[in-house]
Amino acid sequence: MDDPTKSAPAATPQLAQPHSTTLPARRGGLAKVFRLLGGAPVAWLIAGLAVGYAAHAWQTDAEIVLPLPPAHAVATDRYENFAIATGPLDTDVEAVFVLDFLTGDLKAAVLSAQLARFNAFYEKNILEDMGIDPARNPRYLMVTGVANLRRGLGNQARPGMSVVYIAELTSGKIAAYGVPWTPQLHNAGVPFHGTLIPLDITQFRTAVVRDQ
Repeated sequence: MDDPTKSAPAATPQLAQPHSTTLPARRGGLAKVFRLLGGAPVAWLIAGLAVGYAAHAWQTDAEIVLPLPPAHAVATDRYENFAIATGPLDTDVEAVFVLDFLTGDLKAAVLSAQLARFNAFYEKNILEDMGIDPARNPRYLMVTGVANLRRGLGNQARPGMSVVYIAELTSGKIAAYGVPWTPQLHNAGVPFHGTLIPLDITQFRTAVVRDQ
């Protein structure tokens, strides 16, 4: 018979096993982070902040649309006694410019967007403007550029976007011509004849080249 005075051996306390959290594999990267950090709540906080920041950045980038300036292509070429160049006058409207070296006639034509044919014409003789003697075998270069001119030209018609630059090599002069532009007439398909306006003339070389 057991001795009632003897006490039973004390029970060995059982240590609490660390709680193991098993996450489904389909939770992917966040589940791995959670497991590596022992399931600490801070892991979920960090992961949540990261996901929120990434989502905000993606949404912000998707919504921001930066305006792009319109691109305008111009072209120029010459052959013997002629030079030709193109330049924009307005949105989706351009002019073609032709300079006759022998006569000094500078002419331009504009295609109608509605009629698909030339219906605006401009011209100007540059000899008097630039003080050029055609008998001295003038040599020309011609290009176009884009300028946002503030004032009206001639009869107060607003200037087109293009400026025509003409250089005469023997005299060392360069002239700039503007194009009076009336978009209302162009949009209505109304034929138009105008004059190219000399804007300014300057000397890019002071020494005059003698006849070769």
